[in-house]
Amino acid sequence: MSAFQHLKTVNKHRKLVRQGCFAVGLYKQGLLHDMSKYSPTEFWVGAKYYQGTRSPNNAEREDIGYSSAWLHHKGRNKHHYEYWIDYSIHNAPPGMHGMMPAPMPIKYIVEMLMDRVAACKVYNGDAYTNSSPMEYYNKGLDPAPMHPKTKAFLELFLRMLEVWGEEDTYAFIKENIVSRAKKFDDKDSLQFCLDFCERGQRRLKKDSLQHKGYLK
Repeated sequence: MSAFQHLKTVNKHRKLVRQGCFAVGLYKQGLLHDMSKYSPTEFWVGAKYYQGTRSPNNAEREDIGYSSAWLHHKGRNKHHYEYWIDYSIHNAPPGMHGMMPAPMPIKYIVEMLMDRVAACKVYNGDAYTNSSPMEYYNKGLDPAPMHPKTKAFLELFLRMLEVWGEEDTYAFIKENIVSRAKKFDDKDSLQFCLDFCERGQRRLKKDSLQHKGYLK
């Protein structure tokens, strides 16, 4: 029974990610998202530790001290920032050295957003709101080994979702982010990306205050 329930959860999650990716024009990623979850290494662990209200990876960690399924998963799915941790040889961000995060291509940051939205919808059920992905992100801020570009865009997208809602956020991402991927992914574009995200956060702060009636 737990295997069937876990399969339903995986299928539901992938369907929600697919819908999000399709909305922003990332069709291939939507179709291929999380296919490794059907592999025996990940699937049977998920079935064994299935609970339905949270990731079975956390239950496996509590049981044996680490998650074998997660170790398998993160090395095969580029929408996880952990996939992009490597040894740095040069051009390290200030204050970083040794094992450190590489910048994620923008299309995988967008897929990471869709992954987080879908996971929150699956596990929160009717309690899900557009603030749920940001709330989940804030609970896990143990300083994650995330590249500054990755962190800036993820936080921008999560805040955008909170303030604008899903439809307007996805429309903005499709028109202004996915369509300009080459610009954001240029090897010398870090400052451009950080400035872009800072301007976006300022706009969202103003929009939020207007929505609450503090600005006219």
